[in-house]
Amino acid sequence: MFRTGVLAALIATAPPLAQAQVSIDALADEVEARVIAWRRHIHQNPELSYQEVKTAAYVATALRTMPGIEVQTGIAKTGIKAVLKGGKPGPVVALRADMDALPVEERNDLPFRSQAKALYQGRETPVMHACGHDTHVAMLLGAAAMLSKMRAELPGTVVFFFQPAEEGGGGAFLMVKEGAMENPKVDAVFGQHIGARFPGGVVNYRPGATMASSDTFYITVKGVGGHGASPWSAKDPIVTAAQIVTNLQSIVSRQADLSAGAAVVTVGQFNAGNRTNIIPEEATLSGTIRTLNEPTRAQLHEAIARMAKGTAEASGLTAEVKVIRGYPVLSNDAALTSRMVGALERAAGPGKVREIPPVLGSEDFGAYSSAAPTFFWFLNASPHADRSGAPNHSPLFMIDEKYLKTGVKALVHVALEYLRANAAR
Repeated sequence: MFRTGVLAALIATAPPLAQAQVSIDALADEVEARVIAWRRHIHQNPELSYQEVKTAAYVATALRTMPGIEVQTGIAKTGIKAVLKGGKPGPVVALRADMDALPVEERNDLPFRSQAKALYQGRETPVMHACGHDTHVAMLLGAAAMLSKMRAELPGTVVFFFQPAEEGGGGAFLMVKEGAMENPKVDAVFGQHIGARFPGGVVNYRPGATMASSDTFYITVKGVGGHGASPWSAKDPIVTAAQIVTNLQSIVSRQADLSAGAAVVTVGQFNAGNRTNIIPEEATLSGTIRTLNEPTRAQLHEAIARMAKGTAEASGLTAEVKVIRGYPVLSNDAALTSRMVGALERAAGPGKVREIPPVLGSEDFGAYSSAAPTFFWFLNASPHADRSGAPNHSPLFMIDEKYLKTGVKALVHVALEYLRANAAR
């Protein structure tokens, strides 16, 4: 770790334009061990959406050791909002991390692997940080620790959101609804997501539509039950539902304007019947819809209902369709993104910041854009030297902890860049 005297000496001997970079690098080196320790504790003690009680208490305790940071708990049920007021007047910037884990049983051989269990849909199930939210929390704590030490020189205020329930619970929406973006009023929000992609240490970003909207559809096909040996005496919902599955794929391939953005319709569940020689009365199927713009989103919702009902009617059956809107498109503010690329380059290093195509996964971070411009990026942290690791949500998901420092520096650099560029003059 760097002692105060060593840090001061480094800064004093550095060229003027390099002093800020030296300071951030040195502080990041100093906090790295704590970031890894925070991450391992949280990884070993995961909690599901809106159950992050112990995680929130652990985070709040860590924050209260950092000078100048005021901590508010209980926002959005288990969330935390912490405020660091700088020594100089200026804007307000927010940094966000999500805290919840997934109902996944970890299969990594790690000394801090999760063996936790919790109730999920009424059943006890293993729980794991299979999406890297443990690292998000640890990296944001690291950024808070660094910015706390720099508070006298900060031209503005930094707000830290430790958000619950990203994994389907919509915690970001509840954070906004309960006033997280007010008092002080936030001018911009930044966030990041880790992944086990190769090469490690690279930061990926995109202006505009970056992650897809995520909606769910449910279709119930109703027929007439009968004996499997005489299908003509029944109206088979299984055959019709199977036709609907196939026909749904033509919506994207033949109806959606893919030049405006990619789209996906995937059937993930198909259920019908309980015996081999009985034609059931109904079949149900459900799935996900992903789009990158609102016109295509609305078009697919309408087309799925029309296709399912029309296919069923053509066979003399009926279909009921329900579409539930989920997370909106996560769209990075183009101007804000352009201004922050240099900050990411200072954090990751030359040649390690890349623009990428859209990602069809979804994220509730887009909720914050209803109140302020936002920018969200991705951090590669492959555990392998030559290839990517297991994907997010896998029981084998694992990252290389040496890249956490890059994520910490990215949060600090973008916060400082925004504050200094918009400081009161």
